[in-house]
Amino acid sequence: MNYTTIEAHIEQYVRNYIQQHTDEKLVYHNISHTERVVKAAKKIADYYKITEKERFIVISAAWLHDIGYFTDPRMHEKVAADEAEKLLKSLNVDPETIQQVQGCILATKMPQAPTNLLEQIVCDADLFHLGTDDFSETNKLIRKECELILNYKIPKEDWRRNALLLLSQHKYHTDFSKSLLEKGKQKNIEKLKQKEYKKEETPEKEVPANKPEKPSKGIETMFRITSNNHQRLSDMADNKAHIMITTTSIIISVLLTVLLRKLEEYPHLTIPTIVLLTICVITMVFSILATRPSIPSGNFTDEDIRQQKTNLLFFGNFYNMPLMDYKRGMENMMNDAGFLYGSMIQDIHSQGVVLGRKYKLLRIAYNVFMFGIIVSVISFVIASLYFKS
Repeated sequence: MNYTTIEAHIEQYVRNYIQQHTDEKLVYHNISHTERVVKAAKKIADYYKITEKERFIVISAAWLHDIGYFTDPRMHEKVAADEAEKLLKSLNVDPETIQQVQGCILATKMPQAPTNLLEQIVCDADLFHLGTDDFSETNKLIRKECELILNYKIPKEDWRRNALLLLSQHKYHTDFSKSLLEKGKQKNIEKLKQKEYKKEETPEKEVPANKPEKPSKGIETMFRITSNNHQRLSDMADNKAHIMITTTSIIISVLLTVLLRKLEEYPHLTIPTIVLLTICVITMVFSILATRPSIPSGNFTDEDIRQQKTNLLFFGNFYNMPLMDYKRGMENMMNDAGFLYGSMIQDIHSQGVVLGRKYKLLRIAYNVFMFGIIVSVISFVIASLYFKS
């Protein structure tokens, strides 16, 4: 039996299946998670130097173990095992191998209870992230996915306690995983304990009973729409300025290359030409001023963060800062709702101030150009009619 070919068919089947059953709620149990599990399963399997058939069983189970999430998240192991049986039968895999693949998939059900080495490898690969530096980010994705599926906002404290309980009770099954991941898992446990300890040490602020709950989703939508509108208005202003700069540049080029050389022949056009040239230069200057960027120093201090005086959402306030200082400032902002919303308000206000300046300068440029063109045309007409020598 050509296991490599069948394994390739299984991989393609899983990729197509996930693509066809895409669910926006599954922000963790998606193709990226499946690829990570397969990669981890190959790593563990390579260490134990198992047979080609055993490796096929492990890799097939890793590819198929979570496709049941797209049908029934609560019973996804059973659904995945049934789907695996259908697929493997269509690929003419023998019943014994199919049963072993199903056993590996069903063994991943929590709490895990693998009965042999192959099942142990798949179980360890499925929870490989518990002992890696990716745990924190992965933990956030799993929480978000649970909230989307349950349509319920899970408090951070409750989720942290559950994650701590999972890590404390979990045991890697293979010796390879224990030696490779156990220390990392203990570090992740300590990080969660430290967060829990800090939370207990920090007294919670009392919320008045009659204080209405903030419509957080509506507020975020408002900020997003307002910011997008300001960005569109800024793009429109820049386009208007570029149009004016291009127009005046063409006029100035014509004046300098053609008309100025003819003034000796047509001296009566000198004053109208100077008027038009002056109008174009003034218009161009105001248009350039409208698009010329103004950038702050790009630095902030710890005191600015403590007093919430700086807006970390605008690059001009941090582009000269080291990454670690900016990251620390952002973490402080994200952990303080008042600081976060205040920064967003400040960002929108700053955009409005810049927009106001742009449109004032553009209005001046357009007024100068509009009235200047009228004056210039009239002066050319008068000069041509009455002062032609």
